Amino acid sequence: MKYILSLLLIGCSLGLQAQEPVQWDLKSCVEYAVQHNISVQQADVQSRLAKLQADLAKSGQLPTLNGSSGMGLRLGRSIDPTTNGFTNTQFLYNNFGLQGGIQIFNAGKLRNNAEATNYSWQASEADKQNTSNDVSLSVATYYLQVLSAIEQSEIARIQIGQTKEQLAATKKRVEVGLLPELNLLELETQLANDSSTFINAISNVEQSKLLLKALLNLDASKPFDIQVQPVDKIKLQSFADLQPDYVFSVAAQNLPGVKAAALRVKAASKNQLAAKANFYPSLSFGYNLSSNFSNVFSYVNGATFSGYSTPNANTPFVTVNNAKYYIQSPIYTPTTATRDWGNIWNGWGNQVNNNFGQSFGLQMSIPIFNGNQSKIAYQQAKLNYRSATLQAENTQLKLKQDIYTAYTNAVMSFNKLIATQKAMTSSEKTFQFATKRYELGLLGTIELLNNQNNFLKAKVNYKAAQYEYVFRIKLLEFYKGEALSL
Repeated sequence: MKYILSLLLIGCSLGLQAQEPVQWDLKSCVEYAVQHNISVQQADVQSRLAKLQADLAKSGQLPTLNGSSGMGLRLGRSIDPTTNGFTNTQFLYNNFGLQGGIQIFNAGKLRNNAEATNYSWQASEADKQNTSNDVSLSVATYYLQVLSAIEQSEIARIQIGQTKEQLAATKKRVEVGLLPELNLLELETQLANDSSTFINAISNVEQSKLLLKALLNLDASKPFDIQVQPVDKIKLQSFADLQPDYVFSVAAQNLPGVKAAALRVKAASKNQLAAKANFYPSLSFGYNLSSNFSNVFSYVNGATFSGYSTPNANTPFVTVNNAKYYIQSPIYTPTTATRDWGNIWNGWGNQVNNNFGQSFGLQMSIPIFNGNQSKIAYQQAKLNYRSATLQAENTQLKLKQDIYTAYTNAVMSFNKLIATQKAMTSSEKTFQFATKRYELGLLGTIELLNNQNNFLKAKVNYKAAQYEYVFRIKLLEFYKGEALSL
């Protein structure tokens, strides 16, 4: 049994050392996560969309200018766009136009709307930073979990070494008859349990690394390892520098979540003014330039004489010497020709020049009644402003509550750290005394193993308390504006 466990442990160690991944420190993990985490990337997309909305609203204050042109063929009876007369023939037409306008007065609606969308964009930028902060805190949490798991695996490995030493010493005493064989079996069982604990600890290390890799958006199949830094070497600020009132005064000015809430209050205020502008008249200036050209395909190019008209009762006449002479009109038959694509454009320049027209004008829109839409929109804007104000106040209250809670947790974790340290020191001394008594044959194996397991548990609890205390202090430092590093 012990040989199988030994081979399994060797295999685990070789598997972990087969690849030599690049070691990451906390700072590099945080920077990589901020650049590659999906939540941060989504927040960046939302910020860019908000920026486009702000640019669009700002551009709405500029004058407009649009050009148009058309060309086509008309058939049947229609109005010639150049002569405005009815025609019943095929003709080609071509028109041009430039039109535009600008708002002269709108009670500040466009300006306030542009400022509101700009504040909303700045709030989205703050949201992106807030998401980055949340991800950074999560990275720090998982990073410390990996370090804690590594420390626990090291404790389990040392425990195996101690059990092996006791097993070797007990085996010699059993062989010379000083101890019963039962003691040897009990230690072999303990060694198996310690080996199982070590395997579980190694598994916890790998699972913690996988969770950290997922947060960093790294491929799970790629090698990954972190820099192992002893928890005793991590630099921490004292409680005197992390008093909650002082930390809150700094955090209230710097944290992006608070900034985002304040910016949304400003945006809601500007939206309220923009909605109020719907009650006032608006004045705009417009302009238009246009020209056109048209030409028929079939046209009259001459006439042929066909004789004179036949007299009838209605034909006019003249009397000369009492003789009546009817007046006959000459009859001409027109001849037509068809223009080809090349010469149908004849006269294009003259027509475009002659038909060139301009128009300029002012237009006023006076709101009288629109189904209470302006009134309801203004009421909604006021409620949105009230909601944004309450949200900003709630953000401040929650931040203060979180900081005081973090400070209380830090104090409790410090007291827990002191208590677990005392427990570890006490259990270590107890285990040392038990070992000496066991070597003298004054203590049974079960009692020795109980003391050994108590010492192991005390060490694990102490390491866990150390990392908990580190995280609590780092959280207060983060609220204070310090970068996350070990």
